[in-house]
Amino acid sequence: MSNTLFRTKNVEQSIRDTEEPEHALRKSLSALDLTVFGVGVIIGTGIFVLTGTAARNTAGPAVAVSFVVAGVVCALAALCYAEFASAVPVAGSAYTFSYASLGEFPAWIIGWDLVLELALGTAVVAVGWSGYIHSLLDNAGWHLPEYLSGRDGASGFGFDILAAALVLVLTAILVVGMKLSARVTSVVVAIKVAVVLVVIIAGAFFIKSGNYDPFIPKEQPVTAGGNLKAPLVQLMFGWAPSNFGVMGIFTAASVVFFAFIGFDVVATAAEETRNPQRDVPRGILGSLVICTALYVAVSIVVTGMQKYSKLSVDAPLADAFKSTGHPWFAGLISFGAAVGLTTVCMILLLGQSRVFFAMSRDGLLPRLFSRTHPRFRTPYRSTILLGVVIAVIAGFTSLSELAELVNIGTLFAFVVVALSVIILRRTRPDLHRAFRTPLVPLVPILSVLASLWLMLNLPAETWLRFAIWMAIGFLVYFLYGRTHSRLARDEQPAQAEGASGTP
Repeated sequence: MSNTLFRTKNVEQSIRDTEEPEHALRKSLSALDLTVFGVGVIIGTGIFVLTGTAARNTAGPAVAVSFVVAGVVCALAALCYAEFASAVPVAGSAYTFSYASLGEFPAWIIGWDLVLELALGTAVVAVGWSGYIHSLLDNAGWHLPEYLSGRDGASGFGFDILAAALVLVLTAILVVGMKLSARVTSVVVAIKVAVVLVVIIAGAFFIKSGNYDPFIPKEQPVTAGGNLKAPLVQLMFGWAPSNFGVMGIFTAASVVFFAFIGFDVVATAAEETRNPQRDVPRGILGSLVICTALYVAVSIVVTGMQKYSKLSVDAPLADAFKSTGHPWFAGLISFGAAVGLTTVCMILLLGQSRVFFAMSRDGLLPRLFSRTHPRFRTPYRSTILLGVVIAVIAGFTSLSELAELVNIGTLFAFVVVALSVIILRRTRPDLHRAFRTPLVPLVPILSVLASLWLMLNLPAETWLRFAIWMAIGFLVYFLYGRTHSRLARDEQPAQAEGASGTP
């Protein structure tokens, strides 16, 4: 049984699968497209929402350091992703990489993990986008009924029609084609980067040095929510649950890590890139460097404009400008946030559909979802299915408490990819690698340790929810995936020939 659980799909077979006419994706993306995708998905919730949450609740002005910590963790993982994407330019990202190195069962687990990560990530951002749109409509004097905003407190029922509609519109764009998606993303990214630069430049004139004192606030005990709300690392070592202080920087890093989610989505588009060996590493690393610099600059400016304890949780950037008597900038930022979150949703949905497509093509999920559109050459069935499901989730559910599940899922993927780099270097030293992770195995080991450290700084209840999702994944694999795997079907004829003595 262990042989079947850890059977690997060799790299050459993975690449041959991409050439099957019914399951082939159109190659239309360049390095610039990939960098735009990366910036488009990374710049969003982190800058427009999480800066205030992390500064006010866990790190204070030192949230800038938290962004650096999260950026370093992502950079270590990005070096590993870049090597794999250049060597295995196939849709599926960490799922495909682990299938080639660790085996089928670990690949299934990471694929199942990515399904959770990207689905919840899309829904969370869609709900956040809806909130900004409601704010803009309210400012203009237009009000949607409470039951259509997901905020009907009277009856307990509400459907966030704007969040659901956004997901469905973006699903249609992704079905039509990647190049259209890239063009739409380019326009939107240009708008939101311009807004971020306005925040940095204009906000710098309103900084008060006193707001940085203290830069690292004194530790404060955590009492609300019990032990399950405390970071797991504090419970493991018997430390009293607390926020702020040096540990608060790491706790905040595990929260703002959500802001960096998306650069790995660039790797899922490798199969649709004209020159993936060269362009995917450039897209991954380029987008990560750009966004880390912008995040640090924004967090320094915002915590300098307004005392960290007074920052808004819902719209920290806009409200910081309001506090200085400049509401016009607040309106501009709200518009930029609404526009920016659009691309975040689209690219997360893109990554979700590509992972699902890759798992379906391997037979671990029903093969009918791996059919590509005869005209657009996109995985339209998986895209439509996931788009509808996520639209329903975004419409009916407030996912703020589940956002940390996205973080733990992504960090888990980072651990698997880093380990896979070490393993594939040993098992396939002959494989052509247009980009090579430096200092192997040191860099992958550091990536594993850094990712695990941030995971341990997430609340214990997040670990519990993650464990439940993984348990469900085990059941699905053993009840369906293991017997329907293409590798399993390929092994059956070979075993039959060996039993009959056929040469």
